[in-house]
Amino acid sequence: MSRAANRVAILHGVNFDVLDRRDPELYGGLSLSELEYRIGRWASELHLEPSFFQTNSEAEFCGYLHRLGQGADAAIINAGAWTHYSRAIGDAFAVAPVPAVEIHLSDVEAREDWRKVSVFEGMIDTRVFGKGVEGYREGLSIIAERLGAGGG
Repeated sequence: MSRAANRVAILHGVNFDVLDRRDPELYGGLSLSELEYRIGRWASELHLEPSFFQTNSEAEFCGYLHRLGQGADAAIINAGAWTHYSRAIGDAFAVAPVPAVEIHLSDVEAREDWRKVSVFEGMIDTRVFGKGVEGYREGLSIIAERLGAGGG
C-alpha cells in the first residue's frame, strides 16, 4: 500500500449543529465550524487527514458507520446523546473496521447515570471525556500513535 494510513473521520451526532447554542459550561461555547477548524489544525500537526461528518439523523449516522472503512483509517466519534442509548449506532459501529476514540466535551461520568453508559463499550480504543475541546487533541494523538502517522 503506497498511501499512508492517516485518514481520520471525525463524526458528530445529534445537536452538534447547534453546539454554540448549548450550555457553554458543559460544551465550551464553540460553534461546530470553530470546533472543526481546531480539530483540523491539530490533525494536520499530527500528519492526519481529517474528514468531518455531522447529522441529526440516527439512520444517516448508522449509514456513515457502515461505510466508514472505505474512507477512513480511524475515527473520532462523539455521537452525543446517542452514545448512551442507541443500540442501532452501537451495532453499526461493530461492523466498522477501524480503530476509534470516543470523545465527549463534558464529563459524562460526573453527570446523570444514563450518560455513563456507552454503546461503544468494548469496541473502541479509549474514551476521552470532560476535557472540553482539548479532548479532541488527545484523541487525535491516540489515533496518530495507533496509526503510526508520526508528528506526535
